[in-house]
Parts: sequence; C-alpha cells; structure tokens
Amino acid sequence: MRLVSVNIGQPRALDAAKPRKRTGICKQPITGPVGIHRIGVEGDAVLNAKHHGGAGQAVYLYTTDDYDWWAQQGVETGPGVFGENLTVSGMESAALCIGDRLEIGGVVLEVTSCRIPCATLAQRMGDPGFVKKFRDCGRPGAYLRVLGEGRLEAGQAVSLDAYAGDRLTLGEHFTISFQKTRSRETIERLLALPIAERDRDDNLKRLAAL
Repeated sequence: MRLVSVNIGQPRALDAAKPRKRTGICKQPITGPVGIHRIGVEGDAVLNAKHHGGAGQAVYLYTTDDYDWWAQQGVETGPGVFGENLTVSGMESAALCIGDRLEIGGVVLEVTSCRIPCATLAQRMGDPGFVKKFRDCGRPGAYLRVLGEGRLEAGQAVSLDAYAGDRLTLGEHFTISFQKTRSRETIERLLALPIAERDRDDNLKRLAAL
C-alpha cells in the first residue's frame, strides 16, 4: 500500500449563480511534505463544519482501487476528484474496519467512519443522480482520526494495523448508515467502537429514543 497523493482544496463556488455558496471539495494534489494535524490537513479548506471536519473526521481517504472501479463505469477519476485528502493504492475502502490504524511516515491515522454522499458531491461530479450511484456502489472511502501528527508526502509506504476488537467493515457501516431504524444491538455495537464524534452523538440519540 502506498500514498499516491495528498490533496487540498481552496474555497470555490460550484454554482455561478450562487457565488457566496462555496465548498472545499475541489481538491488538487500538491507536491512536497504536508502537515497533518489533529483537526485536518494543512492548507485545506473546510467550509461546512456542521457536517465535515473535526477531530473524528479530520482526514478523508479514497483509494485508487475504488477509482479503478468507477473508471470502468465511465466516471471521471483521479486523485482528489471525490474530495479526498489522501489517495492511497493497494486497498479497497469498504474492506477497512472502524478502529483500523494506518501509519504513513510516522503519521498515525484511525478509521472512524464511512463517507455519506451529499448534494455537494453530486454537484462536483456534474451528475444529479450521483448520490444514489455512490450509495449503491458501496465504495465509501474512509474518514480518519489523527492519533499521531506529522508530515506526509506522496510516494510513502502505508502500513495497516488491524483493529483487535469487533471488526465492523466500512462496507457494513455504510449499509447501516442508510437504515432509517436500528436495533439496540446495532447501536450498542457502534458505540463500543471508536466511531467519529458525529456518528457517536447520533447513535446516543437513537439509543435514548428506544
């Protein structure tokens, strides 16, 4: 497994009719070492803090293996196209488990959540139906918590330290995330894992409502 690129985005309006509505989803690979901090990637814009960013979703990762599948469907691909900070080769994102740790050049990252597609992604792809396509393909990418800060650079090796506890894949987590109702068993299983804070808050509310 290898780090193909580190990608950052600057504020940009996707709709010329709404110039004040800007997003950081349009990310481009950058050259040289980049700082990876507890709350994100150096120089990367996070404009919708309600739904993106924060310690539990500080970094978003997508893989070239997943992009290869999209390319076969005729979809535009390439580092940063889906708004990921890190593009990595040698794995499929759905196979990662919550709690798995990735080490890249001394930086330690923990898998916390799948990505839920939104209208901004569909707008970025120029396809109103892309949210459904992304949901149906089951290749969600991975949100990561930064456990060990440092600097990353394209070309570095990626090592995986598998989570020793209950292994819930991101593919499974992605499916659960679209369920309107969840059993107590499912909610308690999620809460026992190192999931992202937003996901934890949501599941605590669901548990209280049972």
